Amino acid sequence: MAKGHRSQIKRERNAQKDTRPSAKLSYARVSVQKACFVLDAIRGKDVETALGIVTYNPRYASTLIKKLLESAIANAENNNQMDRENLYVAECYANKGPTMKRVKPRAQGRAYRIEKRMSHITVVLDEK
Repeated sequence: MAKGHRSQIKRERNAQKDTRPSAKLSYARVSVQKACFVLDAIRGKDVETALGIVTYNPRYASTLIKKLLESAIANAENNNQMDRENLYVAECYANKGPTMKRVKPRAQGRAYRIEKRMSHITVVLDEK
């Protein structure tokens, strides 16, 4: 059992909460490996450069990450009153989500499994 009253425990938990603006996309229909190619390209860059990278990147994951990045920028401007020129991508990562399992029929009555992977993508911004 935790020590202290419930309200005290909640206050301590909220005090440790990360206040940086962020956006999260859950259950994105792209594998973690494919999303990380785009995320590695924008990590540490300022938001204008990162938007330029994902706009002209031919990968499918870049369209998802572009919308996520724009959402994080809007969160920073509207909720945290941060200036857009000072923002940069502090963290961006993709975690593994659930996998949809499908069956593909093959020759001589066999069946091969197809795994359609999902991921949870997170983008965290910060000011310089």
